[in-house]
Amino acid sequence: MSQRIYNFSAGPAVLPVPVLDEARENLHSLGETGIGIMEHSHRSKAFLAVYNETVERCRELAGIPDDYHILFLQGGASSQFFMAPMNFLTPDQTADFLVTGAWSKKAIAEAKRFGKTHIVCSSDDSNFNQIPTERNYSENPRYVHFTSNNTIFGTQFKTEPEIPAGATLVCDASSDIFSRPIDVTKYGMIYAGAQKNLGPSGVTLVIIHDDLVQSGSKDIPTMLQYRTHAEKESAFNTPPTFGIYIMGLVLKWIQNSGGVVELEKVNQQKAGKLYDYLDESQLFQGTAESDSRSLMNVTFVTGDAELDARFIETATARGLDGLKGHRSVGGMRASLYNAFPPEGVDALIELMREFEEGHR
Repeated sequence: MSQRIYNFSAGPAVLPVPVLDEARENLHSLGETGIGIMEHSHRSKAFLAVYNETVERCRELAGIPDDYHILFLQGGASSQFFMAPMNFLTPDQTADFLVTGAWSKKAIAEAKRFGKTHIVCSSDDSNFNQIPTERNYSENPRYVHFTSNNTIFGTQFKTEPEIPAGATLVCDASSDIFSRPIDVTKYGMIYAGAQKNLGPSGVTLVIIHDDLVQSGSKDIPTMLQYRTHAEKESAFNTPPTFGIYIMGLVLKWIQNSGGVVELEKVNQQKAGKLYDYLDESQLFQGTAESDSRSLMNVTFVTGDAELDARFIETATARGLDGLKGHRSVGGMRASLYNAFPPEGVDALIELMREFEEGHR
């Protein structure tokens, strides 16, 4: 078997090795069933046991109350950009958006198809290198939407925004869900593509309060109503069974790692070590403002595009893959999701020191 290298990809991203090992065994036969996990009917007792265990682990780890539904949908966060306003926004209502990156821009663009939108704040004028502190909400927003972590630009909300009384908070948490504790009861809905911290691409986790589900429109296609999936426990159609299974294994790994409280400490240590080096470096500079830095995605540049490309090439040859930054920022991006090992950060910093010494 090939030696595993350090995968800094922004997503699909690194998975815990124990998860990969257990999945490899169950691809051939799930337990003693004689049928692989990818071959089981979504209505079989074997898969339903997997499903129920995944839901229970999700509730335990995030402290999700019983009046919230846990849904496993498809179409990624991008489908939630239109599904949420389709369900909850009418032409005479307004949804408020905190615009802090490319994904929140896409979310507000979809919402405009169904109702009014209002920009609470935006960091577009600084290429989204910060989380704005000055915010201006509309008079009576139906809901307030924000993206908790901005994968492309390397910024992150330290906590959820304070919103007007009577409004519902909706969050795209695709790239930092289960990386730290949050109070789910402050949210009406949280959604996340699984391919960064929770599992493989192809499954989207939605945590949504029952009141919000019941308030959704009934004049839209059945498949696009949250109530449909809540009533059928994500099995209105064939759900992404393998993705749900892997998510369950990842959640078990998080439990065995001490839960989200312990993972937050590890994530702070990993990112903190890299940011400390960037702050002292004479060659590499971080692109995000210090008070807005992400623990999940560390973005940095040398200021010379050719030198950036040379560093990425050198890193790839050394077994540090996926460091090329998004074209919106350029340079490098080190994605340090839950499963990324601390030794990988050490290896990156060691290479950066060598590279800096050689290009001083």
